[in-house]
Amino acid sequence: MSLVKLLGFTTLSCGCVTGRYRELATNREVVYVEEKGTTCPHAAHRRNHTLAPASRPAGPVLTVAKAS
Repeated sequence: MSLVKLLGFTTLSCGCVTGRYRELATNREVVYVEEKGTTCPHAAHRRNHTLAPASRPAGPVLTVAKAS
């Protein structure tokens, strides 16, 4: 287990929320699926798992805020 710094969150077009982190020991960036979208069809989007580099969004995607 290594220490990480949160860089930000992104909501993907499929509804999944990802968190970008930087590992402090290696300076490597890691993207985790924080929450899976209710209608997400991607099997690779599993909660609390990393996304492979090819699956990561290239830039800003969709940021959604829900009003309660």
